[in-house]
Amino acid sequence: MGLKSFRLEDSTVYFILAVAASLIILFAYWQRPWFLTIVNMKATDAMFAARGSVTPPDDVVVVAIDEKSVNELGRWPWPRKKIARLVDSLKEADVVAIDIVFSEDEGAEGDRVLSDAIKDAGNIVMGYFFRDDSTQDADPLALAQIKRSKIGLISTVNDEADPFSIPFPGQIFTGIETNIPELGDGALGFGAFNAMPQDDGVYRTAHLTYGYGSQIYPALSIEALRRYLQEDIILTLAAYGMDNLTIGDNVIPVDEDGRFSLNFYGPGGSFKTISATDMINGRVDTEVLKGRLVFVGVTEKAVYDIRPTPVDSLYPGVEIHATLAANVLYKWYLIHDARVKAFDLIVLVLLPLLLATVVSRVHSTFVSLVVFIGLFFILVAGDFALFLFYNIKPGVVYPALSLGLSYLSIEAYRNFVVEKKSRYLKKAFSTYVSSQLVTELLRNPGSLKLGGEKREVTLLFSDIRGFTTLSEKLPPQELVRLLNEYLNPMTAIVLNEEGMLDKYIGDAIMAVFNAPVPIDDHPGKACNTALKMMAKLAELNSVWKERGYPVLDIGIGINTGEAVVGNMGAELRFDYTAIGDTVNLASRLEGLNKLYGTNIIVSENTYELIKGQFLFRELDLVKVKGKQRPIVMYELLGGAQADAGPDFISRFSDALRLFRSGRFEEAKGAFIAFLEAYPGDGPSRLYIKRSDEYISNPPPEDWDGIYVAKTK
Repeated sequence: MGLKSFRLEDSTVYFILAVAASLIILFAYWQRPWFLTIVNMKATDAMFAARGSVTPPDDVVVVAIDEKSVNELGRWPWPRKKIARLVDSLKEADVVAIDIVFSEDEGAEGDRVLSDAIKDAGNIVMGYFFRDDSTQDADPLALAQIKRSKIGLISTVNDEADPFSIPFPGQIFTGIETNIPELGDGALGFGAFNAMPQDDGVYRTAHLTYGYGSQIYPALSIEALRRYLQEDIILTLAAYGMDNLTIGDNVIPVDEDGRFSLNFYGPGGSFKTISATDMINGRVDTEVLKGRLVFVGVTEKAVYDIRPTPVDSLYPGVEIHATLAANVLYKWYLIHDARVKAFDLIVLVLLPLLLATVVSRVHSTFVSLVVFIGLFFILVAGDFALFLFYNIKPGVVYPALSLGLSYLSIEAYRNFVVEKKSRYLKKAFSTYVSSQLVTELLRNPGSLKLGGEKREVTLLFSDIRGFTTLSEKLPPQELVRLLNEYLNPMTAIVLNEEGMLDKYIGDAIMAVFNAPVPIDDHPGKACNTALKMMAKLAELNSVWKERGYPVLDIGIGINTGEAVVGNMGAELRFDYTAIGDTVNLASRLEGLNKLYGTNIIVSENTYELIKGQFLFRELDLVKVKGKQRPIVMYELLGGAQADAGPDFISRFSDALRLFRSGRFEEAKGAFIAFLEAYPGDGPSRLYIKRSDEYISNPPPEDWDGIYVAKTK
């Protein structure tokens, strides 16, 4: 056997050992043995400890029945009259969620006083809890009360099945401990405050929903958020379990069993906390509660509503509810979705292969050890950086085990076989690509080849009005400065809305949405981009006006349709772009803004896809230059026009209807009236002019209302 083949054989063994180690850990990842699961959870706990405390939002407040309250007002539980005084002191809060259940009668007088206080406050979400060891049936009146808060809106992913045919995947209970009906009469809502630890007894997650009987009920924090945000709860199920829970525009991520990973802010007491005795005795200005979501609970350790968490072994249970609510309000979620799991698996396989690659190139055990320690440090530091800066919760243990097992097996092999160096040629790219394509190219390097594909995209063209005239008035340095100050934020808006900056054409911008990477709702993102561009231009104009620059205006055209996207050009120089009629029409629409005195024109193709998301008015039926088939154009409304709302749209539509029916005198009057109501409206001025022309020179009898654009 020659030396060359011997070296190749050794390096191959290293890779085989690395792959074998990866497969073993992949199998463990799939099986999830309890001891590795606990180690993985402890690793995340360590990240919380390393991160330290984070300031919670001040929208969420805890009113604590703490040591001070018990010392001043007596041992817990307090009489109902004392609780009523506490409820009275919390009237200024938007919503008050009480992490306490009043399941037994105290006496007619005490129960009546607390019931009256709850009714009078009108902002109380009462707590209750489910149980599996109940020996009594629930009070029918109390059960009827909590049914007011049941989750009635259930959907499935992509409407793939009847939601009621999918079994509820979360925690299901057979018993319930409710408040006495008299107290629940005046409550704003009801939520369950069950808390369940993970296998090692630590509370890291919270269930958002619970099953009882044939109904699904929200947790206390979720019901409080529903009332605070005044939005419906929508539960989305899938064949694999629970997909998410939505409150308004807050899509709350959960695992398949309906558990939410809590993103803790710090140890107990991190939230703004007010002692209950200070509230009852009027030592706190109730103004501090205005607009706030308040959670009331016992934090006195002797009462033992205390939970061990990653950030505090004696964490008040009420702060778990507060943490969940604050996470949702600010969408401050721990991310461990399918993308993160895929990243874990990639790292799990990639690190051993990387280690095998390095070891196959060196023969020093010391160097191999240094590389192993370096990769291990990069793994831990990188995962912690993702956690610290992006709230991503990677599974550090399994990749670390894969790396460690690979190192031990390779070094064990090398103790019996003389290591030989092996040399490999590195592949390198000789073509430079734009930054917008980096992510796609990393996934698919073959996409650099010349060629393209047909894809539905949304094109956006924007152009500065009168830029040529402006360029003649300003010195070159000032002109370049102004153009850069304009293009920088406009480009940032495109990128933030997941668009691809195709090119600059002088002062014009061409952007493509849904290429090279597919995105959801690309017509909507393009329209959002246009509206944000107009808002940003208003800010820039106010700055430029102070410098003595003229006020700038822009026109934007948007069209959706099929285009050919891909790398266009020659072998030595090519660019990723889009071509076709869809692109041309978007450019034509941008130019028509000058004629109609508008800022944003969209095609009927785009309008039909998103007409429920934005405000539009129909502008005209036009044959653009170079096209035979007429298209309906719409103006995307923003600013004052959007604020005017339906009246603005309906009055213009009525006038346009008169114009198209050939009643030009009436149409002219209607447009004049519209212009008086909304001065400066460009389309109205144009139609008044057209009406005058048709009054003087009536169109032919077969006139179809189509305007033929003679310019680009």
